[in-house]
Amino acid sequence: MISAHPERFWLTRVTLPVAATVALSIAVPYAASALAHLALRLIQSAPVSILAWLYVQHGFQLLLALLAIAILRRRVPADYGLHWPRGKTYFAEAMVGGAFFGVLMTVVDYAPQLLAHIPPVLDYKLTTPNVSGWLFFEGVYVGPTEEIPFRALLVTFLAATMPGRIRVGRFEMNWAGVVVAVIFALLHATNFATRPWPLALGQQLYAFALGVLYAYWLEKSRSIVAPIIGHNVSDVVEYALLFLWVALA
Repeated sequence: MISAHPERFWLTRVTLPVAATVALSIAVPYAASALAHLALRLIQSAPVSILAWLYVQHGFQLLLALLAIAILRRRVPADYGLHWPRGKTYFAEAMVGGAFFGVLMTVVDYAPQLLAHIPPVLDYKLTTPNVSGWLFFEGVYVGPTEEIPFRALLVTFLAATMPGRIRVGRFEMNWAGVVVAVIFALLHATNFATRPWPLALGQQLYAFALGVLYAYWLEKSRSIVAPIIGHNVSDVVEYALLFLWVALA
């Protein structure tokens, strides 16, 4: 129910929570990037690989998200999902959905190569350290280091501070998951500057769909575990298919 002062309602219950969520979605990854650059500069002066930088940046991103949750929990008491599922786990759905999106992401990201029947050109050789490093990052590391910041932190915070639910048929969830999915997709919008617009648009669409799905699993299972599994599976399936494709070409 909207109060007798709709302007105040929209400011305090919608605009401010969404603005705070957007600010957090920018501050956490960008602060993590700054810390990663500083840490790597202190450790060594020589340039590091993109994979090494991603490991460090995502590690700082996870630490900053956990710190933000610890601080916000005092002002916005809510279940941030940092525990085993309470009820249905959604693990099977995460495995199947993750595998499906892994194949879809491969088709979208490498559509020109698929149509031309040529393998993608990688920026690194398929050595054992490179393959194992990337597969571990995508299959284990990326899930918690992205899902805790975006779903456990942002979706939970916004769901606790902004009212409203969306229903499409039998599908129902908090609006917060959809809003954060939009933010999650837009943070990948830099791809429009580096890739053809149809590919970049396809990435936006599947990033949004995955964001909604991860938020749905978080809400229904009351745990971040299923989103982590789904995220890991989708990413590692894409990279496994990519490496197999290049190796067999």
